[in-house]
Amino acid sequence: MTDRVELAGAVALVTGASSGIGKAIVHALLDRGAKVIAAARSSQALSALARENGDSVYPLTLDVRDAEAAAALVDSLPAEWRTIDILINAAGHDVGGRQRFDAQPATAWTDIVETNLVGMIQVTHAVALGMVAREKGDIVNLGSIAGFTPYPGGTAYAASKFGVHAFSESLRMDFGKAGIRVIEIMPGLTRSAMAERRFGDEQAGADYYDSAPMTLDPEDVASTVVFALELPRHATVAQLVLRPRID
Repeated sequence: MTDRVELAGAVALVTGASSGIGKAIVHALLDRGAKVIAAARSSQALSALARENGDSVYPLTLDVRDAEAAAALVDSLPAEWRTIDILINAAGHDVGGRQRFDAQPATAWTDIVETNLVGMIQVTHAVALGMVAREKGDIVNLGSIAGFTPYPGGTAYAASKFGVHAFSESLRMDFGKAGIRVIEIMPGLTRSAMAERRFGDEQAGADYYDSAPMTLDPEDVASTVVFALELPRHATVAQLVLRPRID
């Protein structure tokens, strides 16, 4: 029987690592013995994460929308952190979402796409160069069920996640013989800070999740990421759709 992949000692870069699904993935990887570069815009949250986990976490303040910062991110790391074995693209938002298209300025919608899709492409390009040279690596893209099921008020968010799906599919074809696995995780409604940030109100965010019949937790998504990464290297989870149970 082919051995499962051992994550202990691997170096992973996780974007969107300061909260929600990204933070849960950081902890799940640390539990497996990986070392994690935790990247996000909130330096304060990242510093706290690093203090809690010591030398196993390297905090990297990064706005994935910043093309120059994304391109330079590997070179900005200490030498011992530059060989990135695993990339987890978990940065994303839906600020201003769940409204009709004309209810927000165009810049609000394009910012969602810039973060969720363009930022993912930029970070992936920077990290993939090393993976291609080593002929080994894993890239995990956090998509969404919105990537195949659009909904009213989801013009920009659904468009970004449709883009993530297409990007992941094409990237897998590009890297099919390069020793790099491309994995897409597509969760349904997951309770996190996303709704609070979308509405700009903590209570509105809580009410949104409470109104749903069932929600996932960030740890549920993190578990699926670890599952996909630990499969033998000849096996790739091309897409994994994770939905809340409906009673």
